Amino acid sequence: MISIDLNSDLGESYGRWTLGDDAAMVQYITSANLACGFHAGDFAVIDATVALCKRSGVGVGAQPSYPDLQGFGRRSMQLSPTELEQCVLYQIGALYGFCRGHQVELQHVKPHGALYNQAAAAPDLARAIARAVARFSRDLPLVGLASSTAFTEAASEAGLPFVAEAFADRRYNPDGSLQSRAIAGSLLTDPTEAAQQALRLACDGVVQAHDGTLVSVHAQSICFHGDTPGAPAIVAAARAGLESAGVVVRPIRELIS
Repeated sequence: MISIDLNSDLGESYGRWTLGDDAAMVQYITSANLACGFHAGDFAVIDATVALCKRSGVGVGAQPSYPDLQGFGRRSMQLSPTELEQCVLYQIGALYGFCRGHQVELQHVKPHGALYNQAAAAPDLARAIARAVARFSRDLPLVGLASSTAFTEAASEAGLPFVAEAFADRRYNPDGSLQSRAIAGSLLTDPTEAAQQALRLACDGVVQAHDGTLVSVHAQSICFHGDTPGAPAIVAAARAGLESAGVVVRPIRELIS
């Protein structure tokens, strides 16, 4: 029996600015990565999103990023490993305060945007993130790109559980990394195409890269970006397809327990 977690980035609104349809997404996902205020989210948004996840039975994870509200955390920054460790720990603590307030368990940590992509290829950054998580709790899983040796080794060195992640709505490079968003076609917005990619990832452990080659990707969690156009329809189609194929969809906390 195959089991898989479906995750999405939520709580990415800010002030009077709204991004994504979190209320629709929680109907289909099993885990949520919540913005911690550095790339999106504020105290009101975080509070409301934790409450939404609790009502929906969705696992809550922290999604720390570079301190880049203007760039939505998708611009590369140059922080020292020590600064990055402190930056990540700060954000975990911010989200944890709201989790405590709602009596919700903090389930995992998954970096966001440029930080995620840079750390996937840079061992020093991945280790800084893992150290921050370990300083908070060594029982807290680190979620990272399935093909990333930097993430897997950093989690192991820090004594953290590692959850390998794949993407249903992103195009892949032949080396298992994600194709840059700057390239046309890197984002999959067709629900049928994204659902097929999710099914292939879960059942066959492979994904077709942009050049047509098949890449081995063994993931425990599949991500659906909440800000992708038509995101609720995409994750709904994917979940329906997975469950029709006999795949059990359940949150990270159950996969690693």
